[in-house]
Amino acid sequence: MSRRTKIALAILLAFVLVVAVTIIAQPGEETVVGQAERLAAIPTDAVKMTPETDINKPVVHSDLWEQPVPFAGPVNTAGAEDSPYVTGNGTWFFFFFTPDVKVPAEKQLIDGVTGIWWTKRVGDNWSSPEKIDLHDDVSLDGAECVVGTTMWFASVRAGNYREIDIYAAEYAGGKWTDVRNVGEPLNVQYGMGEFHMMPDGNTLYFHKGNLNDGTMGLWVTHRTSTGWSEPVAISEINSLPNFAGYPFVTPDGNELWYTSWSTRGEGYRGPAIFRSSKQPDGTWGTPEEIISNFAGESTMDSEGNIYFVHHYYSADSEMIEADIYVAYKK
Repeated sequence: MSRRTKIALAILLAFVLVVAVTIIAQPGEETVVGQAERLAAIPTDAVKMTPETDINKPVVHSDLWEQPVPFAGPVNTAGAEDSPYVTGNGTWFFFFFTPDVKVPAEKQLIDGVTGIWWTKRVGDNWSSPEKIDLHDDVSLDGAECVVGTTMWFASVRAGNYREIDIYAAEYAGGKWTDVRNVGEPLNVQYGMGEFHMMPDGNTLYFHKGNLNDGTMGLWVTHRTSTGWSEPVAISEINSLPNFAGYPFVTPDGNELWYTSWSTRGEGYRGPAIFRSSKQPDGTWGTPEEIISNFAGESTMDSEGNIYFVHHYYSADSEMIEADIYVAYKK
């Protein structure tokens, strides 16, 4: 979900409350919205960016990965792909899509194509993407994380505790169902923002705070017999000068990846992806900037390939579109 969309989401709640019922509906039997509808929704004058036309190409600073390239397959378009998530075995790939980054979020809400999409690996190829239906009524969904057959995601819809709440859904019988709000403690008391759930479903990393005023930081909570434990701040990261958000933690718990502003200088622009390693005493070590130039919201498969969103900007700092990139492990 693009940062412009996230900023605009606060506008949506009042709109949703007017046009939607105030109950959480279960997904119904509806026609699948697929690639044809997605492509048709993209404006005819949209510019499809490529590495050759990109003035801020993402750059890897580690010898462990190849230089980033656009994600192969039917995912990237002249619209905006964002918020990638790949399952550990690399067979399910999820992303947020909106056809036009210039359209206000309240119009994205009702365009029929903005939301969470997914594609499945078939041999060496990826299936034609499909939109995931998570509400019988209007909602704007994104920032997904999938553990087993459970998807956690952020949503703007009627019945929320706040403008953007976290929900969960189950995959069964070929569809995503049993959609429910994850509850007041996580959404209200803990102020949970974008997040990463560990494979056991019992440890949850998330950010909270404000991107715009620099207060965003990383926290961790654990599932208990009565709910979720009081969150603990990741002080080693939060004490650094720049914000830290959009966490991803490797399944072994030894690497914390997150997004922050680039600290390298040397002409690198915008957000960058950082990695911090777990130390013998259990603390997190000094972060290393791994990928620079408008790179963020990383996810990783079991082979160590890094998937992330790259936003294309013009020379006068206007966002053009966004694609999913991948840096393959050597």
